[in-house]
Amino acid sequence: MSLLFSPLSLGPLELSNRIVIAPMCQYSAQDGRVSDWHHIHLGNLALSGAGLLILEATAVESRGRISHADLGLWNDDQESALAALLASVRRWSPMPLGIQLAHAGRKASTRRPWDGGGAIAADQPDGWTTVSASAQAYDEHHGVPIALDADGIDALVADFVQAAKRAERLGLDLIEIHAAHGYLLHQFLSPLSNAREDEYGGSLENRMRLVLRVFDAVRAAVSPSIAVGARISATDWVEGGWDLEQSLALARALDAHGCHFIHVSSGGLDPRQAIAAGPGYQLPFAEAIKAQVRMPVIAVGLITQPRQAEAVLANGQSDAVALARGILYDPRWPWHAAAELGATLVPAPQFLRCEPQEARGVFARRA
Repeated sequence: MSLLFSPLSLGPLELSNRIVIAPMCQYSAQDGRVSDWHHIHLGNLALSGAGLLILEATAVESRGRISHADLGLWNDDQESALAALLASVRRWSPMPLGIQLAHAGRKASTRRPWDGGGAIAADQPDGWTTVSASAQAYDEHHGVPIALDADGIDALVADFVQAAKRAERLGLDLIEIHAAHGYLLHQFLSPLSNAREDEYGGSLENRMRLVLRVFDAVRAAVSPSIAVGARISATDWVEGGWDLEQSLALARALDAHGCHFIHVSSGGLDPRQAIAAGPGYQLPFAEAIKAQVRMPVIAVGLITQPRQAEAVLANGQSDAVALARGILYDPRWPWHAAAELGATLVPAPQFLRCEPQEARGVFARRA
């Protein structure tokens, strides 16, 4: 039997298989609200046969968006628009749905990638003043952020809590707290971006404090039936920055706090990063963390082939694999993986007729 197509529990959430669709920003929102693009895009992915779909990084307040076109979940209009989308998706797909709650911190106020990317100054259209752990810019093109004071940190935690409550009202099955890729929570974790001298800076324990506080607050704010986990960057890929040893300490702490899963990525904090990219290049981080925690570990990063994904699980490197750009390119990747690995999945009945002769038996009908 294929391990990739075996069930997995993320705390209270049961997945039918171990293929996770990672959060992928679409830069297509309007004032934080989902657009028609999201209906097309998420509806398509919800019919892919994956075990879980996590919606893109969704800002918990307006300054937390990467760009002006990012999703948000801090007001009623955004919640209402997302509710309509989710109702449509659920009408046709039983796939569990999660959301990644995020704040971009000093990496906010940028142009969309196809508009050239890069920072937008606070006094320009679609720009704003950013915040961070310390008053240190991401690079010479970004403005210097405001260092959050105690009241700002309290407000940030409250923003995560309110967004989590909205996610529960929407009926989402899972919340992923974004503490990776150089965004705000990661900015507190890394000594390269955190020069604070209060209880949120200096020692590893202090730098981890905000992530754990946000996790605890979100977990307490939602029902036990909702899975709550975190995504981290296991290393900054910069000497003297956040690294695997610190990630292991954070993973153990999250595990002790009742985290339901950890999603292991890397990088994004510092433009000096020297990433040794290649097939499965982040797997050693996931494997090291898995050896020290009880919660399931999701691996991500150039896991592109079905047999490669199967081997990751068979070798005990992670409990699930996440796909991002690969499933954008091939939205039926789980179908093709099931055919290659001799597994079955249940497609929407509208698709039953397309089962190819050479993969006969890969489709099962819904009960």
